Amino acid sequence: MLTHIDHFTTYLRDARNNSWHTVRSYARDILQFVQFAEQHGYSVETTEWKEVDYLLVRRFLGMLSEEGYSRRSIARKLSSLRAFFRFLLRQKIVKSNPASVVTSPKLDQRLPTVLEKREVEALLGAPDTDTPQGMRDQAIIETLYATGMRVGELAKIELSDMDFTNGEVRVLGKGNKERIVMLGGCALGALRRYMLEARPLFIEARPSSEKPNTEALFLNRFGGPLSDRGVHRLIVKHANQVGLGRKVTPHTLRHTFATHMLEAGADLRIVQELLGHVSLVSTQIYTRVSREHLKKVYDAAHPRA
Repeated sequence: MLTHIDHFTTYLRDARNNSWHTVRSYARDILQFVQFAEQHGYSVETTEWKEVDYLLVRRFLGMLSEEGYSRRSIARKLSSLRAFFRFLLRQKIVKSNPASVVTSPKLDQRLPTVLEKREVEALLGAPDTDTPQGMRDQAIIETLYATGMRVGELAKIELSDMDFTNGEVRVLGKGNKERIVMLGGCALGALRRYMLEARPLFIEARPSSEKPNTEALFLNRFGGPLSDRGVHRLIVKHANQVGLGRKVTPHTLRHTFATHMLEAGADLRIVQELLGHVSLVSTQIYTRVSREHLKKVYDAAHPRA
């Protein structure tokens, strides 16, 4: 059993190019199911996955519900099991996917958190741009808001991906799919200043015993590539500075980008392309956010609303 889990996580990391956090989440969910199976008479050492049936999966979900897991968490764990058994099916280790016939708990669709334009301006003004870190942080916030890219995509940007002449950047998204996104004038200005004034200082700060990394666009204070966690921390720090609290993450800027684009009249298909969504269904949630915004404006502005 455990050997197949190792093969699956290797597949996620190498073939699917999933992040370390995603791979760890899948592995944790599947190992929790294995522990449950052991408690119900299945042996990790001797049991083959083909012996697992949909009834065991249903009992597992029932146990999670009894222990107080949210519907969203239960749905995620079921999704992990479905993906794992799909992998086993392709490897001809099992003849069917027992998790595919188990119904996922119905979820209330939560609207994503979106910043008002004044809140975006406050966040953009938070970094101290008299310091190298501040110049870098402002360039990062400008880039996230200008492009709507994911934090993991931003952390992977290299110098060769940048096209300052045309105001574009090449992004490597999920499944190693490339796309081109636009950079507005404000983002380009912040990036140019960071490149000229701040980035060289980060490279100089790198220990002489280590070879300087000259390819990653965004660097940490030691001259190495800035991680997605590092980006998350700096966004939260600056959000707290301006009183926006913990509701702001890098993904909040992605939601905000999409919503503001649609509110300004952008075509849904264009927004889908810029976000790198495979399905238009994923993008359509932002039309609901826009309608909610319009309702708030109407209620606040119309004298007889």
